[in-house]
Amino acid sequence: MNCSTLLCLMLTVVQLWLCSPTTQNYSAQNTDQSFTTLRRVKRGWIWEPLFVTEEQTSRMPVYVGQLKSDLDKQDGNLQYILTGEGAGSIFIIDEYNGKIYMIQKVDREEKPFYILRAQALNRNTHLPVEPESEFIIKVRDINDHKPQFLDGPYVATVPEMSPEGTSVARVTATDGDDPSYGNSARLIYSLIQGQPYFSVEPKTGVIRMASQMDRETKDQYLVIIQAKDMVGQAGAFSATATVTINLSDMNDNPPKFIERLYYLNVSEDAPVGTTVGKIMAEDSDIGENAAMNYFIEGDSSDVFGIITDNETQEGIILLKKRVDYESKRRHSVSVKVVNRYIDDNFLKEGPFEDTTTVKISVQDADEPPVFNLENYVMEIAEGVANGSFVGVVSARDPDNVNSPVRYSIVQGIHLKRLFSINEHNGTIITTEPLDREIASWHNITVTATETRNPEKISEAYVYIQVLDVNDHAPEFAKFYETFVCENAVSNQLIQSISAVDKDDSEESHHFYFSLAQESTNNSRFTVKDNQDNTAGIFTAKSGFSRQEQFYFYLPILILDNGSPPLTSTNTLTVTLCDCDTKVNTFYCRYGAFMYSMGLSTEALVAVLACILILLVFFLAIVAIRQQRKKSLFSEKVEEFRENIVRYDDEGGGEEDTEAFDISALRTRTVMRTCKPRKNITTEIHSLYRQSLQVGPDSAIFRQFISEKLEEANTDPSAPPYDSLQRYAFEGTGSLAGSLSSLGSDMSDVDQNYDYLSDWGPHFKQLAGMYASHMSVRD
Repeated sequence: MNCSTLLCLMLTVVQLWLCSPTTQNYSAQNTDQSFTTLRRVKRGWIWEPLFVTEEQTSRMPVYVGQLKSDLDKQDGNLQYILTGEGAGSIFIIDEYNGKIYMIQKVDREEKPFYILRAQALNRNTHLPVEPESEFIIKVRDINDHKPQFLDGPYVATVPEMSPEGTSVARVTATDGDDPSYGNSARLIYSLIQGQPYFSVEPKTGVIRMASQMDRETKDQYLVIIQAKDMVGQAGAFSATATVTINLSDMNDNPPKFIERLYYLNVSEDAPVGTTVGKIMAEDSDIGENAAMNYFIEGDSSDVFGIITDNETQEGIILLKKRVDYESKRRHSVSVKVVNRYIDDNFLKEGPFEDTTTVKISVQDADEPPVFNLENYVMEIAEGVANGSFVGVVSARDPDNVNSPVRYSIVQGIHLKRLFSINEHNGTIITTEPLDREIASWHNITVTATETRNPEKISEAYVYIQVLDVNDHAPEFAKFYETFVCENAVSNQLIQSISAVDKDDSEESHHFYFSLAQESTNNSRFTVKDNQDNTAGIFTAKSGFSRQEQFYFYLPILILDNGSPPLTSTNTLTVTLCDCDTKVNTFYCRYGAFMYSMGLSTEALVAVLACILILLVFFLAIVAIRQQRKKSLFSEKVEEFRENIVRYDDEGGGEEDTEAFDISALRTRTVMRTCKPRKNITTEIHSLYRQSLQVGPDSAIFRQFISEKLEEANTDPSAPPYDSLQRYAFEGTGSLAGSLSSLGSDMSDVDQNYDYLSDWGPHFKQLAGMYASHMSVRD
């Protein structure tokens, strides 16, 4: 017996056992065990992969596929059940044969697949014959979506003259169809507009340059790109996008002058810096690529200059030097223009520069006189007589040589007094003697004016140097304070001297020192010339006495080396000092002062002692007086300060008289006998009532004021200084009586308001109110 026959026999036995009543009851009670036993049998579902096509419509259900169990013997004993996504609404199943149908169209873009579960049951037992199994129905795509350019319209920029194949931009389209199935989402790009300048890669959508383009010819292009699905086959959908391509500028054009020859004019009286004119070169480029610089070539660059206007790119020709119509009437200027920024990639195209010629004509003008020199330097010796010749200035009229010119000096008043000028020939002379030691140079300004046109004036500067003449004798360099001790020895140096001279020597100054001839024989001092413009004073004898002579006056003769040489006699004062051999300057000055005052040391000490005694006596008197004033004041301060009491209580108003007690502010000497404060409210009210019937001169009024004055004087709470007390007094004759509220709380009971009814209808209501009030109180 082979294996297949044995397997069939075993299956038959199992089925017969399941059909018996005992086995069925057992199976009903033990469903789980029974199901477990069935699952152990090698059985399964049989189906093909299931697919549906999207957007498929039909009045009849569309067959999708069939699910079948290998236990189905097509005898109707099995029941097929379908659950999951779209079961019953989109998909149904034939419960007898397991065929699945689609009853509603589907969209792959909304849902690309459906997950369902199938189950086979035994119709008799309602038990599962096959375990529940999951399967998928996939939705097949159809070409139902057009391509879309989501980022359009596009704008791109590419440099001009870019080589062929340069990438410009990339466009991308999307398709909602399934890219993994068929060609519905496979796109291909093509160029509808933009040939022959651009091309597009069919698969990537990259736009590239197809030829070199010049921005100056056309700077913007509009390119239309088409995207087709289905790889461009028949029936494919398509979409288009516009791409605006701008050409950016490159410096590929040199500047060019508009004219090859320019004509300009300038007046000869134009000042330096005047704008002569403007020229301009054109450049087809834009922005910084069109920026240019202008230059002037040749010798004309000394007279004219040129700058660039950065806004208009014009060349502005300026005057660097004054021009003269009489000397040169025309100037030919060569101007070159060069691009400021040059691109090395285009140097092969040629030089990026251009040249032109500018003819500048000088126009004649009525010019002011012109001096032969801009500055004059003259010399004159000091001390010369008035009217001495200094120098000559000369000017001419450049427009007419024979035109007369008038000269004048335009300076300060004192300079006019020193110099004058001949208005016809320009001769300058002195008007006062000049002193080099006061001013060695004089600066004046001379003007030349046309006689025919006084408005035409020119100026020249004249510098006059005053030459030195030896007119000042030498003198001591400073004041010398010379002392000699009484015990000085012979040939002792007591002073070194030097000299100065105000004159300006052509060579270095040299001075000669000597003692005057009249003092040489009997002088007790000698002078030794050191031959270096200094000299020493020495003692000729030893021993001096202040009683015999306190001061010595030495006449010293000083000679200079000028031409002619000048001498001067200078007196040196030598003062004797009470010392041995070494001089103490301070002590010697003190001795000289005492000698000049005619006092001895003892007398000076006595005078100072007297002054000191008087000063001490005066200070003692002042101190005693100050002490007395201070003691009196301190007693008073102590009397008041010790009785000051500070309260932090806050008062209750005018009626609050018990909040504090200021009796402590009063001294015992001025404290009066305090009376208890009376309750004066009733008295004020009664006196006030009586005062209504009398005048201000009545005894009642005087008594009222006296009582108030007495209360204020004896009131301990009253301030310790004079104060003003005010009391109200109403005049007599008022029919209405008093409206005061003082004492109203104790007098309303006694009031009778019946008289209000007699005042008229306006007071009846008021009388009724008070009458009712009185009745209620009663």
